[in-house]
Amino acid sequence: MKKIIYTLFFLSALFFTGCDVDVENPNTTTVESFWKTEKDAKNGINAAYNYFYKPDTFSRWIWFRLDLTSDEGYSQSPWAELKEWTDFRYNNYNFGEGNAGTYSACYKAIYRANQVLYYVPDIEFTNQSDKDQILAQAYFLRGLYYYYLGLLWGSDNKSLAMPLEPSTPAMRPEGHSGQEIYEQAIADFTEAQKNLPEEWTGDEKGRATKGAALAFRAKVYMQMHKWNEAKNDLHWLIEGDGKRYYGLVTNYFDNFNANENNIESVFEIQFSDVYGSPAGDGDYDVDPNLGLNKGKFFAPPGIGWTDGELRPWLVTEFKKEKNLSNEYDIRLKYTAFYEGMETDFANNDRIFNETSNADTWGRSNWTGRVFFRKYGADYYRDYDDYYNNTNVRLIRFADVLLMYAECIAQSGGNLSTAVAQVDKVRARVNMPALSVNHSSASSSKDAFLKRLQMERMLELASEGQRWADIKRWGLLDTQAGIDELKSRDADFNNFKIGHHNCLPIPSTEINNNANIVQNPNY
Repeated sequence: MKKIIYTLFFLSALFFTGCDVDVENPNTTTVESFWKTEKDAKNGINAAYNYFYKPDTFSRWIWFRLDLTSDEGYSQSPWAELKEWTDFRYNNYNFGEGNAGTYSACYKAIYRANQVLYYVPDIEFTNQSDKDQILAQAYFLRGLYYYYLGLLWGSDNKSLAMPLEPSTPAMRPEGHSGQEIYEQAIADFTEAQKNLPEEWTGDEKGRATKGAALAFRAKVYMQMHKWNEAKNDLHWLIEGDGKRYYGLVTNYFDNFNANENNIESVFEIQFSDVYGSPAGDGDYDVDPNLGLNKGKFFAPPGIGWTDGELRPWLVTEFKKEKNLSNEYDIRLKYTAFYEGMETDFANNDRIFNETSNADTWGRSNWTGRVFFRKYGADYYRDYDDYYNNTNVRLIRFADVLLMYAECIAQSGGNLSTAVAQVDKVRARVNMPALSVNHSSASSSKDAFLKRLQMERMLELASEGQRWADIKRWGLLDTQAGIDELKSRDADFNNFKIGHHNCLPIPSTEINNNANIVQNPNY
């Protein structure tokens, strides 16, 4: 399908182990023998990229935090503890699949980026720009993981460590607030965008670019409500020098199939089935699993584990408005498997090896349920597994346009300009302009921003954006906001304001480092 650029290279003697015993294996690479050549630097940055493929990050478990904890998804998993961590019942803070694993993986990825930033400056390169680009990628990856740490665990407490150089077992870093973690992410993306190329070509396509750094920096700024700063970053991609690289693909489905690294992609993870067997999920596996596992865990009964599914209100919301051909919004077709899908769209009765019909949806474990479809393998085979090779677009241009619209409105800009960005996204899928069915959103800032909350769902549902959105919009901070979320997702009946807006720090981390404190009310 594509050349995988994120090859694996491990420095097994360098990893943080949580103890003070230093045992050197004479058969492994060490600091003294590594970090000498340009090839070492390239292998080092590839090892940092490789953390995208670990189960605790973007191949599997982080989607439980980004999709299922929001009002878009939920869990009926028979694995009780896994289900509880999607409906705000956090008992064991060290539960790996719900909390501790992803927390730890973010720091391991940061550790790998820190190695590059610490050692590569001393390596002699033939071409200085090659060195600068490797360092810029390390800044980008460190910033990305700090963004997700701030998003998921950040609070006003000094709860998060912020190492900026390779960790050692004796280190006990100071704690930092979520605001400080976001500020570090901004600093890293700022450094990254200085030397990242505007595009990569050939086998290097898929690495971080200047546009990706600016788009992620804008995301961080928006979580901090720094609307003008975010707007300026997004302007580069939409109206500035970067506009020649980005646009909307004609076919919405091309964002979730093998048409990868296309004009709409701002940054995507390069998944592959090249090491489909055996699975290699550990830190030291020589032949790692480079596939996407999400589909296996979210696919319908009999196809996957069905540990996550969509709330039915999404289908209802999609059907509230017809397109210019008096048909349902095509985005619904590619977002969900649901009862009646075969009558809503032509040639839409296939669910992997199942058929969408009354018999299928009449089964006791199917009836009334709505299942994830985006990034599933159904478009090219009749099963899903741990080796799905479909790339995940962490940021695509439609998201950029909608973010830009939000920033324009929030910063007091011209409302018609903000509306125009949303209309571009709607027009791509043949939906009428906002003014047709949502006239108040075209004339009132408040009405526009409220409508934008649904527009982002319609375009980006189940793409890992919703948790950041509902946090940024303040829906987690007031009883009115929680009541709104409850009306769509019963899990929010368990939500406590000032408590569940962030995850608990794993207890093992609190016990090991007296310089960090637990998040509020845990």
